[in-house]
Amino acid sequence: MSDRTSIGVGMIGYAFMGRVHSQAWRSVGAFFDLPLAPRMAVLAGRSKERTETAAAQLGWAGIETDWRELVKRDDVQIVDICTPGDSHAEIAIAALEAGKHVLCEKPLANTVAEAEAMVAAAAAAPGKSMVAFNYRRVPAVALARRFVEEGRLGEIRHVRAQYLQDWIVDPDFPLVWRLQKDKAGAGALGDIGSHIVDAAQFITGQQVVGVSALTETFIKERPLAAESAGLGATGTAEKGTVTVDDAALFIGRLSGGAVASFEATRFASGRKNAMRIEINGSLGSLSFDFESMNELWLSQGGGGFERILVTEPDHPYVGAWWPPGHGLGYEHTFTHEVKDFLEAIATGADPTPSFADGLRVQKVLAAVERSAADGSRYTNVED
Repeated sequence: MSDRTSIGVGMIGYAFMGRVHSQAWRSVGAFFDLPLAPRMAVLAGRSKERTETAAAQLGWAGIETDWRELVKRDDVQIVDICTPGDSHAEIAIAALEAGKHVLCEKPLANTVAEAEAMVAAAAAAPGKSMVAFNYRRVPAVALARRFVEEGRLGEIRHVRAQYLQDWIVDPDFPLVWRLQKDKAGAGALGDIGSHIVDAAQFITGQQVVGVSALTETFIKERPLAAESAGLGATGTAEKGTVTVDDAALFIGRLSGGAVASFEATRFASGRKNAMRIEINGSLGSLSFDFESMNELWLSQGGGGFERILVTEPDHPYVGAWWPPGHGLGYEHTFTHEVKDFLEAIATGADPTPSFADGLRVQKVLAAVERSAADGSRYTNVED
């Protein structure tokens, strides 16, 4: 990497997403021949002690306890945002106005208005920007898109998309930030539903234009998280109100005429990370489940489904990794993400998914919330 141009990266946030992003920045140059060499310059977090510990563990050279100071630094050219959604717009807009390139976790923002402001800032800024829908970078998902583009499925007619998890089934699971609307924007709908909306649009090349939806919150109150918990008069742990959905289900229509169904829930007992999509066309179908992420199932010509093991060197991204049959994992999707982002910066190309792509997903999420709130049979995304 020494003969390549170095580019400084500053990352904000060091929890789950910060850890996987850090792994991506550390490993990308070892596996992909890149025009730029990322340098992990600085990590930002609110607690000095915790940020120092995280920086040492994850490989960051320095720290800041105020993200604004990170954005100002001359040794930072890329700002990577791994914070809750309530801070995405403020950080991204400030970074873009400072001339930085910006990679922002999904969903892009908590509201359509915030996302629109981010898109406007991106359009006016010299830096490149991308929203981190990492499942686009699963080799099997990228291969599915290739098959659709090649016409193997013919006219797309049906899309079925699910994202099923179970990590908050226990009613004693605490009221973490992902269960608070002011911080997360939405519950299962925004956290994981955004992924399947983006995946459906990415694979089919069509946009969701209208929805009919319902949402549900199964557990209305939860114990306060450790940092804010106290004891009530009876000595029991205090509880707070869950202000997001636990599950969202909606049907929709795509811009090319296909019909679609979407289900996002964190109450599917036994399902750990089942991000699934099936697409039916006039000539064939394909099916994918992230819990078997190295497999894509394809049916053509009226026959049954056949399993494709997506580990061949001519499959998307795979040639940089291991011999055929040696599967990839969740973390590799983020390595592919930063690889594509760095290449776009180096060549001057517009990265995808763009902030505009993130805004389109945000509009779908907002339409789902409107439909569920007022019982609308059908809600136009652009209304």
